[in-house]
Amino acid sequence: MKGRWSGIAAAVLVVGLLAGCGNGGSATTAGTSSGGSSSSGGKVIKIATQSPLSGGSSIQGEAIRLGAQMSMEDHKEDFSKLGYSLELVPYDDQGDPKKGVANAEQIGADQAVLGVIGHLNSGVSIPSSVVYEKYNIPMISPASTATEFTDRKLKVANRVVARDDFQGPAAAEYAVKTVGAKKIFVIQDKTAYGQGLAEAFRDKAQELGATIAGYEGITVGEKDFNGVLNIAATQNPDFIFFGGLYAEGGLIIKQARDKGITAPIMGGDALDSSGLVEIAGADVKGSLYSSVAGEIAKMEGGSDWAARYQKEFSKAPEGYSAYAYDSMTIMLDAIKKTLDSSGGEMPSRETVRDAVRATKDFKGIATEVSFDDKGDNSFAKVYIYEFAGDTYPGKLVSEVSQ
Repeated sequence: MKGRWSGIAAAVLVVGLLAGCGNGGSATTAGTSSGGSSSSGGKVIKIATQSPLSGGSSIQGEAIRLGAQMSMEDHKEDFSKLGYSLELVPYDDQGDPKKGVANAEQIGADQAVLGVIGHLNSGVSIPSSVVYEKYNIPMISPASTATEFTDRKLKVANRVVARDDFQGPAAAEYAVKTVGAKKIFVIQDKTAYGQGLAEAFRDKAQELGATIAGYEGITVGEKDFNGVLNIAATQNPDFIFFGGLYAEGGLIIKQARDKGITAPIMGGDALDSSGLVEIAGADVKGSLYSSVAGEIAKMEGGSDWAARYQKEFSKAPEGYSAYAYDSMTIMLDAIKKTLDSSGGEMPSRETVRDAVRATKDFKGIATEVSFDDKGDNSFAKVYIYEFAGDTYPGKLVSEVSQ
């Protein structure tokens, strides 16, 4: 899936405050190395999260942080018995590749950090993973879908969700075969995620016989989409697909309806957020989105997990909350395996990296996981949702396995 530059010092302050107010967390200044020891003399293992905690994708970014935090809390007792304390170090990447890379350098400098859960945005995951590769720090993304992320075959890059070359065609098949779309207008946000997803959708839709009436780009952060929607209106499409984030997607839906455009509007997993409903309001009704995240309440043990999440954080889980939970659990399982095999000695980043990639037949709350040689999950699925009203999440209308 899916920015703005500010000084490193400001980011450090913000993250330190975030870590200090997290449930069950202790005050932590991101990027400050403990050298693997706590002030009380115990051994500390840190796991960082990187996701947008501010800006247009902060709802999904916070969901990643909270899901990872919940898993860590669930595993602290097990690690305490082994003589280790677990510490979450959350970083705000702001959905900005430059910020993500700068944060990754700070993470690499902290020798107590053995893994990273993140990022949300593919455009941030791709350059940041190069830094993690340099430091041998394994990362597990609960959300990044761009093909380039894993196609480079970095040893550290892994994801638990489906790729865009699976998600895009699955969305196109539903649009053409189920909705009956014949004349489609495509809009994309020119990011690695949005453009990649839009291209995969477009190509499959054409293969299935649909006509692409237009293919236009917008810019993340824009608020007025009258220009692109005027172009769309002149083409009179019977379906609109948007490859981009929920902040822009919500406005496109609302402004399209205000202009009298009635064609169904569909987006990808970046629209899988309560933020879309907050922005689009009642106009969201009838909109569709493909997602790489399943409906947690319908999964085994999912309802109990969701209730616990609600109680812990006073909010319902978002699409990626449980996937972040599973990602952290995989990371901690890998670390525990390396501890067991080393007689309890602090593992190296390299051994944790290799243990993460070796994950097979993991059964989590949201998904099963087996990583292939590129770090892709063989069990990843795509889900199609439709908004029957202005309530999140949408109604699950289709599920597609690889």
